[in-house]
Amino acid sequence: MQSFTLSQWAIVVLVFVAGWLLGLASHPGGRKWRERYAAERDAHAQARRDADARVAALETQHREALAQREQIAHEDARLAQSDRITIAPGRPATAAPVRVDHAPGERRGWFEFGPRRV
Repeated sequence: MQSFTLSQWAIVVLVFVAGWLLGLASHPGGRKWRERYAAERDAHAQARRDADARVAALETQHREALAQREQIAHEDARLAQSDRITIAPGRPATAAPVRVDHAPGERRGWFEFGPRRV
């Protein structure tokens, strides 16, 4: 294997230095990528804050819904234990069962006082 001569080493060093200087001359100095990095970092931080705020709002809404559901279940249990209230599935709670004293098709008047005049 042949070794380089002194002039060949000088050419290699000269090409290396010329490439290095050309690279430094064409490089923007790092300002552009630093600005882009800072903008991306700030945008990511803002997106993270927005996401955290949305999650916190949803958690609060969920806790309120659970508390309301628990309160409704407690109220239903209290009403089910009461003697005066009857709860039927699919119907609202009433204080007394609905009573029908007239024949089907008969039209009654106000306050069930007699037949309604037509």
